[in-house]
Amino acid sequence: MGTKLNLSGVVSESIVDGPGIRMTIFTQGCPHHCKGCHNPETWAFEPRHPGDVDKILNIAVKNKILQGITFSGGEPFCQAAELAELARKCRENGLNVMSYSGYTFEELVAGSEEKPEWMELLKNLDYLVDGPYIEEQRSLMLLFRGSKNQRFLDVPESLKQGKAVPVNEETLYDGTKVRE
Repeated sequence: MGTKLNLSGVVSESIVDGPGIRMTIFTQGCPHHCKGCHNPETWAFEPRHPGDVDKILNIAVKNKILQGITFSGGEPFCQAAELAELARKCRENGLNVMSYSGYTFEELVAGSEEKPEWMELLKNLDYLVDGPYIEEQRSLMLLFRGSKNQRFLDVPESLKQGKAVPVNEETLYDGTKVRE
């Protein structure tokens, strides 16, 4: 068997967790415990549902309507090495990859000195929604985000420029940003 993940669940087809139709992987385990979190059942780090990177990849690749895969939580960066492998394999098979994180882009980059797997996952992402959910800043008007402090970032461009670069939401669906 391949690389194992500790999962809370999987949604095989979603239109709310990133651009296009995507598979959403909910990881198990989160240190943030955001007030008002919509997935508090994912906070515990105890094993819940074992997942296999190659099995998930095979399911995603076989579903021809999927445009991408999203890592949600829990906190995906608590399983960064495993998800970096899945992200790399998904991108090799033409799927774009997005992740949510309660950490900011800047925290992930700085923390990657001690946790190089964080940078490995970042390098294999197309999109990142970063920052904790802040209930007092909740908004239903934000694309793929729950609170106004969170940013929807173009990860390759952010890494290239060395700073957080937001996705141009106006051109997101015209084919220039969604990688195929």
